[in-house]
Amino acid sequence: MFVEKIKSGESGVLLYGITPPKTSTAPERIAEIAQKTIERLAGLDIDALVVYDVQDESARTNEERPFPFINALDPLVFASGYLGTLPVPKIIYRPAGKFSPDELTNWLEELYKNRFYPVFVGVPAPDFPVKTSLPEAYKLWSKHQNSSVIGAVTIPERHHVLKDEEVRMLDKMSCGVSYFISQCVFNLDYARQVIEDLAQNCKRQDVPPPTLIFTITACGSAKTLQFMEWLGIHVPDDVKADLLGSENMLEKSVKICFDIASALTTICQERSIPFGFNIESVAIRKAEIDASIDLVNQISRMLKEKGVRKPSKEFEVTAPGSF
Repeated sequence: MFVEKIKSGESGVLLYGITPPKTSTAPERIAEIAQKTIERLAGLDIDALVVYDVQDESARTNEERPFPFINALDPLVFASGYLGTLPVPKIIYRPAGKFSPDELTNWLEELYKNRFYPVFVGVPAPDFPVKTSLPEAYKLWSKHQNSSVIGAVTIPERHHVLKDEEVRMLDKMSCGVSYFISQCVFNLDYARQVIEDLAQNCKRQDVPPPTLIFTITACGSAKTLQFMEWLGIHVPDDVKADLLGSENMLEKSVKICFDIASALTTICQERSIPFGFNIESVAIRKAEIDASIDLVNQISRMLKEKGVRKPSKEFEVTAPGSF
């Protein structure tokens, strides 16, 4: 199970990440999207489903957003109300600072009741008024720590600039965080530096390292690439040239993503860092969704061939609450 793998520091964790439908989506269409998601993922070899909380980050930068921001459904509402028959644990993102301690307490109780797991993230912009700090939010969660796990986000691009990502991670670990999900990785060197600095600090402080789960995302168009860069994802010039110069950008991106995942596997194994991957599917184009499924299967096979991930039987769609 997901919780046991995180608590024991087992490598090879596989997640799949999605965004909820837009709030303007008709209820019958939401149900249709959910059913397609369940059918697509029911037999996929994953340990948990990540459901993102979509925030408007326009205030973070002066650059124009490539795609207009549209509010999405609350991820807890979507996961609990529409994805109950998908028999995998759900990981729910939430910007803790946007909510009061009472609101977060109630939210955590809902998660616990549904056997979901939280990942607290920062507020959308630096000047956003914070109602609950991250340390306060972790303390609220701590009552569930014996039977639950809590995750946080790590950003290799931030480490490249500030050189303190491992310090941030160790601080969060002291609050109970046991795994970190990265921002999408296209710059292998940035991710490698996070791994190396974290490994050194954990060894120096004699602290068991957390599980690092690297987000992998296929990119099928120049517009998607532009949006990824707007989000702060660094795509090296040579990688960008390979993508834009390819006859089939989506196919090329899948190969690049697989190679990055394979390289990260080796790096983490060499430094005894427990690790895994979160394959995102945030695009609405069927080709990009299909590519994300292909990536899960490729990475799963790679991990098993390297002896990192144990073979597991395919999941089956079951009744709500039966897993």
